[in-house]
Amino acid sequence: MIAGVSRRHRAVHGVTPDGLPYDATDPELLDWVRTTACFGFLQAYQAYVRPLDARDRDRFYAEGKAVAWRYGAEATALCEAEQQALFARMSARLRPSGTIFEFLRIVAEMPALPRPLLPLQQLFVRAAVRVVPAPLRQSLGLGAGWDLPPGGSALLRALGATADRVVLATHPAVQACRRLGLPDDFLQARR
Repeated sequence: MIAGVSRRHRAVHGVTPDGLPYDATDPELLDWVRTTACFGFLQAYQAYVRPLDARDRDRFYAEGKAVAWRYGAEATALCEAEQQALFARMSARLRPSGTIFEFLRIVAEMPALPRPLLPLQQLFVRAAVRVVPAPLRQSLGLGAGWDLPPGGSALLRALGATADRVVLATHPAVQACRRLGLPDDFLQARR
């Protein structure tokens, strides 16, 4: 799977509206993508499931290093302090872009959840935006229009409380279990 993603990355390159060249195989860009993804998942878990202590947050970053390096990231953040340092270095380079809004639209509309849960998908996208630090949200043009509706946080926490026990056929962990010939709930059952 990583080889396939890397092949597709080799075809993604161009010039930003500011005239800067970019390449999806650039290790610095891969570090940024990996670190922001980790940050988002970690912050969402803490906001809507349960808080983690500093040791567990650092362990979360460190456990992903082997996969990040296989994708081509080189100096990927291995702890929360390194994540914060990377955010500080990169924040001045961030700009609003139509690509951000196109990505959020795609994520909100793709069939990621079972049909009965699809109406919640827009709420999940708004929740993802809300865990981005406020100064970064503002610099990217993700202001008040991305607030959660009344009761949204409470609903997300209620859903988060059951998320570890729900087995969705479309979830990457379930797909990995199936590829290995394991029961769909193998990872949930071993917690």
